[in-house]
Amino acid sequence: MKILITGATGLIGQELTNQLLQENHIVHYLTTTPFKSHRRQNYFGFNWNPKTGKIDENCIQGVDVIVHLAGASIAEKWTPYYKNELHDSRIQSADLLFQLLSKTPNQVKHFISASGTAIYPDSDSALYDEEAIASDDSFLGDLVQKWEASADQFKSLHIKVTKMRTGIVFSNKKGALREMIKPIKMFVGTGFGSGKQLQSWIHIKDIARMYSFVIQNQVEGVVNAVAPIPVSNQELTSIIAKRLHRPLFLPNLPRSFMKMVLGEMHILLFNNKNVVPKKVVNLGFKFDYPTAEIALSHLIK
Repeated sequence: MKILITGATGLIGQELTNQLLQENHIVHYLTTTPFKSHRRQNYFGFNWNPKTGKIDENCIQGVDVIVHLAGASIAEKWTPYYKNELHDSRIQSADLLFQLLSKTPNQVKHFISASGTAIYPDSDSALYDEEAIASDDSFLGDLVQKWEASADQFKSLHIKVTKMRTGIVFSNKKGALREMIKPIKMFVGTGFGSGKQLQSWIHIKDIARMYSFVIQNQVEGVVNAVAPIPVSNQELTSIIAKRLHRPLFLPNLPRSFMKMVLGEMHILLFNNKNVVPKKVVNLGFKFDYPTAEIALSHLIK
């Protein structure tokens, strides 16, 4: 199968590319920067620039599936300018792909877009599977709704659409886990608020395997791309400290303080969401890292 990936150099994109190449797929990727000739078999790069509307039309030649991972990181200060960047990097890029497929003969059958669990409202009691219809009214919740709407437009081209609502991705290369590790390693680690808030997460290898599973099984609609067992903020902090052989002696940081430090972005640390991957589990997907304890024992040596 020939698969086009946007955001192929990102955290998930790199792992997914390796997964697909190991499965003998052909991978096309889009990049905004000049690239060197590919050095790996079945791996081809093409230029695009969503901000200017430019894209190499050859990128979709023979492509069966598009995996859309492009988007600016949410782990930056949410200034008004950066909020626009978070929006445009996701929506403009999807719109450009839609325009290309609309006017260019192609054989694309499946469009798979990254999405986020931020679409679900903060709740102490709700259990969110893929049939949940409640949506969060925060900036990030609104962003995810628009992100998914940009993916849904591909249905008008008679293309299957999947939206991968992803939690915190655990990786020892980059991303949220490395930032969690830093203060604990320096003996200043602590939890946030009550520490009871549940955080949905997934191991980097499981998310790559899940994308491949969705491709192979032509899974449509919403997919909760999270591990089956969420972890509380306090438990996660304790597991990391245990793996690093570091004590936790500081009091938890209150929400008011983190709001002062991070502004609106502080909600990432305090939202309480119990999200479950019902759809892929029912279809037979098996997690290699189903619990935070197992995942972190693999990632933190």
